[in-house]
Amino acid sequence: MKNEKGFTLIEMLIVLLVITVLLLITIPNVTKHNSSIQEKGCEGLINMVQAQVTSYQIDHKKIPTLGELETGGYLRSTPVCPNGNTVVIAADGVVSDGGAPAAD
Repeated sequence: MKNEKGFTLIEMLIVLLVITVLLLITIPNVTKHNSSIQEKGCEGLINMVQAQVTSYQIDHKKIPTLGELETGGYLRSTPVCPNGNTVVIAADGVVSDGGAPAAD
């Protein structure tokens, strides 16, 4: 039984304690920032759709609908924000967050 290598029970418990403390610190921070991450994702999506609307306007000299952007190859699918809100194009061509969750 001499020279046996391995971890003792105390060493294993200390490692588990350190991992638990790290998890207790990181998980609340990640969940706290989740809404701001989704908001920034929605802002980025709106900016991308606005660029596609502008491109469509330059090519076709009119303000498109979301369907026209899809059929014209400007968008792959109807854009939905990460928080579930729909993206809308106003009559003047300005893209915004519709505020209502998209229907499934």
